Amino acid sequence: MSNTSIYTGGCLCGALRYEARGEPQSQGFCFCADCRKASGSGCIPFMQFPASSVSFTGETKQSFVRSARGGDAVRNRCAVCGSLVFGGPVGEASAHTIYAGSLDEPAFFRPTLAIFTRDKPDWVSMPPGLEMFNTLPEG
Repeated sequence: MSNTSIYTGGCLCGALRYEARGEPQSQGFCFCADCRKASGSGCIPFMQFPASSVSFTGETKQSFVRSARGGDAVRNRCAVCGSLVFGGPVGEASAHTIYAGSLDEPAFFRPTLAIFTRDKPDWVSMPPGLEMFNTLPEG
């Protein structure tokens, strides 16, 4: 019997699904303007996994914006219902960002950090104990 954690989730209609095995490399909140606009909220709660540990089923519609590091930030939505589900181009990215709101079991999200806190709206409350970064962490 394996002790490997399995995180599952997907879009609102169920047409786009994922399974991530193992523990996330990081998990927290992104307050950058792009994430706020893409989500229609104060931030995007995220969990980052190595691409090799995540599998997807279903069709995506991708959007591209310039990332803070200068490359493309790729967001994947369900091609059927439009739900925002994960980040990173499948088959090209070394890691994928799963948007925690898409988890089947929301309690599996345990944030430890917040990024782009310089862009956090005043009306957003921060959970205690997060490591905070004005922009992106170094490294």
